[in-house]
Amino acid sequence: MNIFVGNLSYNTSDDNLREVFEQYGQVDAARIVIDRETRRSRGFGFVEMPNESEGQAAIQALEGYRLDGRPLKVNEARPREERPPRSDRGGERRPRRY
Repeated sequence: MNIFVGNLSYNTSDDNLREVFEQYGQVDAARIVIDRETRRSRGFGFVEMPNESEGQAAIQALEGYRLDGRPLKVNEARPREERPPRSDRGGERRPRRY
């Protein structure tokens, strides 16, 4: 089961996240999403738990749990939606014409 964890402190590490979820069962992976440009946490992450009932127990118990001073938002992750290709050349800025 893939679990979304939001409202994370920028100081929370993958290991901190794993430790909290391991209280409810086996954790295969815990990762915080990092911004490519700033190399800083984007404030959310994902935890992968192989056992559905353990994952549900973690979601129920950890919704609103304070980690590093912030109340967590925890729910089952939804599949990523397909997005249309970007037409702005991959984020490059075009020169402004006056």
